[in-house]
Amino acid sequence: MTSPDSQTVELDREFLDTVTVHGREYQKIFHRPPGIFWTSRRSQRLDEEQRVFQRIFDDRLIFPPIRRPQRVLDCGHGSASWAVEVAEQYPDCQVIGVDIAPHMSPDDVPENLWLQVDNLNRNFTFPANHFDLVQSRLLATGIHHSRWPTYVRDIVRVLKPGGWVQMIEIYFNVQSDNGSITDEHALRRWSTQYMRAQEDRKDLRIGTRLRSMLTSAGLTEVDTKMIPLPLSAWGNDQRTRDIGQANSGNIQKLLRSLALYPLTKRLHMSIENFDTLVEQAQEEAKDPSLKAYFPL
Repeated sequence: MTSPDSQTVELDREFLDTVTVHGREYQKIFHRPPGIFWTSRRSQRLDEEQRVFQRIFDDRLIFPPIRRPQRVLDCGHGSASWAVEVAEQYPDCQVIGVDIAPHMSPDDVPENLWLQVDNLNRNFTFPANHFDLVQSRLLATGIHHSRWPTYVRDIVRVLKPGGWVQMIEIYFNVQSDNGSITDEHALRRWSTQYMRAQEDRKDLRIGTRLRSMLTSAGLTEVDTKMIPLPLSAWGNDQRTRDIGQANSGNIQKLLRSLALYPLTKRLHMSIENFDTLVEQAQEEAKDPSLKAYFPL
């Protein structure tokens, strides 16, 4: 489906071309700087992530005080789970999702949802003062580090007066505020090497800088909050332990999918050493005595 609110052109064929690296498909358009984007099995992982976020956010889709949104933009819609739920919950709202991967869009979407293929590293083509809400979620691994200031300004430009933006990013530096995770643990070694492999292309610390970027772009009511995303079943309450338990079962899949290309192609780690690293991290994630989390 195409949105009536933006110009549409025939999909560029290079968005469809793929290349296989260690059995995983990537979009060939990114098989050169600033990076590549993997597609195979990503939709399933993003659906799982959406279920985790539903639990973390207590099933809240929209955080700002917007009662009846008329237009919503979802930047980096992924499997479109969030966009579909918003469209279903607000049937009178026009929801537009943008993502660079054309392979993951669901077959059936609500009539008020339009999914577009575009590269968010390019300037927006949407008109100014257009959306009540813009969501931007988990784009640290997709947005080039030099693009972030103009990306945030693009978001602010397309917001209606009084509009809101909600941004969610993971800081992929594994944390442990009780000292149970050391530099010798596979989870920390994965984190350190993944951050190093991406540092010349991506800003994986962008979550810590969003407040200043948003205020510099002209927004006035800016609130930020750090939420720990548990990687193992630790926690002082059952809800946190349940989230950690759910995550620990999928940690190998998550770490492998994120870091396969950066670690093997950019840091030249052998596939055997890479597999050993993520397998060790998976075993660590099963240990509830290890308090490991990503800041969210």
